[in-house]
Amino acid sequence: MTEKTAPAAADTASEAIRALNHLTRSPRDGFEYPGDAYSTVAALSEMAARLPQAIEQIAAFMKDLEAGGHLRSDKGTLADDLQAVHDGLTVAAGAAQTLHGALDRAHQGLGPIAYQE
Repeated sequence: MTEKTAPAAADTASEAIRALNHLTRSPRDGFEYPGDAYSTVAALSEMAARLPQAIEQIAAFMKDLEAGGHLRSDKGTLADDLQAVHDGLTVAAGAAQTLHGALDRAHQGLGPIAYQE
């Protein structure tokens, strides 16, 4: 998948998670065997592992715009707004790392589990 803009790629990712949510609404929707859960958790873990880089790059982009004097706030509170942006993105990157660790643990736990008739 090659999106032309970062917002378009993020929207595609969001829609993919929405579709996953619809496919997994009830215990058997979208899954047939434990291996399906294993593969799904693996993909979610990989997604979570990639999030910190994207978040950090967004933060760097905003800092670059700020350093160049290219930002203003409609509320007249640019410094406070930017602090909220940077604080939020820092917390989000850490949360994504925590999410990755938790999903990786679940993925490893699913590894030896098999379906039994």
